[in-house]
Amino acid sequence: MDDHQGGGDGANGAGGADGGKKKRHIAALVLARGGSKGIPLKNIKMLAGVPLVGWVLRAAKDSHMFDSVWVSTDHDEIEKVARAWGAQVHRRSPEVSRDSSSSVETIREFLQLNPEVDVIFNIQATSPCLHPFHVKEALEKITLLGYDSVFSVVRRHQFRWQEAKQDSNEMTFPLNIIPAKRPRRQDWDGELCENGSFYCSTKDIFKQHGSLQGGKICYYEMLPEYSVDIDVDIDWPVAEQRVLRYGYFGQDKPEVVQLMFCLVTGCLTDGQTIISGSGGEMVHTNARDVTGLRILKREGVVLLLAYDDHMSKTLSDKLAERTGCEVRQVGPEPLNDVMKWKEERGLDWKVVAFMGFDEPDVECLKLAGLSAAPQDAPAVTAAKYMCHTRGGQGAVREFVEHILLLKKKAKSQMEQDRIHRKHF
Repeated sequence: MDDHQGGGDGANGAGGADGGKKKRHIAALVLARGGSKGIPLKNIKMLAGVPLVGWVLRAAKDSHMFDSVWVSTDHDEIEKVARAWGAQVHRRSPEVSRDSSSSVETIREFLQLNPEVDVIFNIQATSPCLHPFHVKEALEKITLLGYDSVFSVVRRHQFRWQEAKQDSNEMTFPLNIIPAKRPRRQDWDGELCENGSFYCSTKDIFKQHGSLQGGKICYYEMLPEYSVDIDVDIDWPVAEQRVLRYGYFGQDKPEVVQLMFCLVTGCLTDGQTIISGSGGEMVHTNARDVTGLRILKREGVVLLLAYDDHMSKTLSDKLAERTGCEVRQVGPEPLNDVMKWKEERGLDWKVVAFMGFDEPDVECLKLAGLSAAPQDAPAVTAAKYMCHTRGGQGAVREFVEHILLLKKKAKSQMEQDRIHRKHF
């Protein structure tokens, strides 16, 4: 059922099954409490260059199936990240923010505060391999096929046995096989297990049953490669490798960056220029940033550092020597200079990375295939990647690592395209 490996975006299907009736309001809701016991602030920890909650928010937004996308949280930092990724925030009450609070209690409060919502699509923040086509196809079971609730499952081929309590005389016995007739994997359909990626139902069903599973129920089967969950630290590196291969990186396929522009002021430096009594100038650079630029250069990426008229030519020459990058002066409208330098090499925007800081950089941040801004940048909301570090304190290195991760993703995607899954 729904063994789908591709898919596209579609129009919001909120009114599809209603035959002209009032369009239903469909809301995506991600529960992201700040008090994770296994991994502190797990929901905004960086995974493959993106805050964990960012993966599911991007998939939800790009599905174009929701009238609103929400994050329910009790934590200031999670709220900040959620808003940066385009979500609205339900600031949950203390009564539903305790360790013992259930998701049902939180969803009930959310629906009470947002009575316009007719269908609730609860996405688990720790499911970073969710794609827009998963969301679209699952929701269509409600909007087009008339189901009341749908939830995600994965097929498992695992033989289960009854637990025998320690220090008892109990014997174990098989739960889903006959040992003498153990089937081969290819001869056994396996079993469907909830993978926790999402649960969806109409508001009426939730109110009647106190659950997102009720009424006319349907499951949506996801392939195993998309079923990722993160509970403890040991899950993190495994999840990161899975995301690099199977994660959703946006509406465009990841491209290999060929040219990177980075503004010196505010990105490579903290924006301060120190002038000594003798008239000499100094700026502060971070060793991690410089090393990151050198790594990217070794990967074959052309690097251009851009400085404005606040920095002298002598100082820019010193930066070129220290970083190994070409350093050029940029005017008050950086887009004009970047366009010219890009066209010198005959490159398309999709293979260009741009790291900017302030309002004049916004157009470049929007046009570049990859763009980033330091955590303290006024123009951070225009960037496709939001750094968690400030300018001059490792933000450039963070963006470099994000570029390298996407390069691995592009390589993995090419390999994946050459190998059909059925060959295994």
